[in-house]
Amino acid sequence: MDFMKYPFLILVIAFFLLWFAAWVGGRLNKRSEPISEDVRADFSVVQGATLTLLGLIIGFSFSMAIERYDQRKTYEEAEANAIGTEYARADLLPPAEAARVRELLRRYTDLRIEFYLERNPDDLGKLDAETAKVQNELWAAVSRPAMAQPTPVIALAVGGMNDVLNSQGYTQAAWWNRIPGAAWMLMFAIAIFCNGLLGYGSRRLQMKLLVILPLVVAVSFFLIADIDSPRRGIIRVRPQNLESVQQSLK
Repeated sequence: MDFMKYPFLILVIAFFLLWFAAWVGGRLNKRSEPISEDVRADFSVVQGATLTLLGLIIGFSFSMAIERYDQRKTYEEAEANAIGTEYARADLLPPAEAARVRELLRRYTDLRIEFYLERNPDDLGKLDAETAKVQNELWAAVSRPAMAQPTPVIALAVGGMNDVLNSQGYTQAAWWNRIPGAAWMLMFAIAIFCNGLLGYGSRRLQMKLLVILPLVVAVSFFLIADIDSPRRGIIRVRPQNLESVQQSLK
């Protein structure tokens, strides 16, 4: 199971794992000799450097997640524009094919909206199969008159349909493009090390203070995972442009 797709699970795992690392560091400090003042200055430098590195990596990962979220929004808008444009260009086709294309585009728009709203990955297989079927029918509806009467006017309708089909591929690629697992492993490793240093450098083992940093970092991980999870997260791309096109087509 790819638990990175479940932001709330990351929140719980990260918090308890980081808190345990801080607690272990505190216990090690309590069992060993206290850090002398001469060594504490060097220890503070190491601790500050690791915390700074952790902050930079979290900021970089958050930037990656936001970039992918914006990309998904951009491609949703592009899909809606391509469908609306092709619906208008259907007038360039013969009457029978034009009516067929409009009917298929309305059905195709409904399927694309379902793609954005579907949260159960198990149902995506049927949805993808139905989408591919409608795409084949759309292409057949515009390619037949183009081959029978290859004119520049009909070529505009064919080019618009090509944009419709390509925009779906771009959208799918954007939904697959997520933060690599290696980046998550690096963030977790550095966060565990930082919390261990926090506990080890504490003068007194106070559990209330050792909870703050693990909680803050865990919430940061949750926010990154939530934005980076197109289906499981709270912050998701709504197909507002496609829904607007759907209403106009009806």
